[in-house]
Amino acid sequence: MTNTVITIVFTILYYAAAISCMRGVRLHTRNFCICGLMIAMTLLLESIRIPIPTGATIPLCSPLPLLLLAVLIDPRLAILSGWVCGILAAVLVPGWQPVHWGQFFVEHMVCFSCLGFAGIFGNSCRRRILCGLLLASFLKIIGHLLSGVLFFSQNAWDGWGAWGYSLGYNLSQNVPLCVLSGAVVLALPLKNLKKAIERNHTACV
Repeated sequence: MTNTVITIVFTILYYAAAISCMRGVRLHTRNFCICGLMIAMTLLLESIRIPIPTGATIPLCSPLPLLLLAVLIDPRLAILSGWVCGILAAVLVPGWQPVHWGQFFVEHMVCFSCLGFAGIFGNSCRRRILCGLLLASFLKIIGHLLSGVLFFSQNAWDGWGAWGYSLGYNLSQNVPLCVLSGAVVLALPLKNLKKAIERNHTACV
């Protein structure tokens, strides 16, 4: 019962924050095209997985497209694209099929859209970007962790319990994934990419 209450509270607070961040988002043709491209890339990378000894699999830098969308263009678009990814992943990505209807809201719709929070502090300096990446990674890991506790406790290793199993399984998967994806983002020439995107946008207007 306690695990259920914790999960419900986290999920409600997350959606409240995400919906609040979505205020003022503009959906025009350019944004639709960009979001569609990033969604397709995310789902493709999510389908390429590397198995690890804990039984988990690490996708090939799948957070990267949505992280770049959040940091370089608009975090609101990344949150929206993440919700679409969560819906499509249930159909298109092996391993993302929910075992319970509640998992869809706790994990699917949270663990993609939370990547949009990487741009919530702005992109004026790498310190702000790093703070956003840490927040997005934290939300993603919590979403997976609570989903594991609530919906996959029956798979727990002997003597580990629901929390121990979920921590071991999800940290072994998501910590390397978030560290690698974040390192790639920070290693890119973000200022130059931002200027190129702005020039392209100006030329198209």
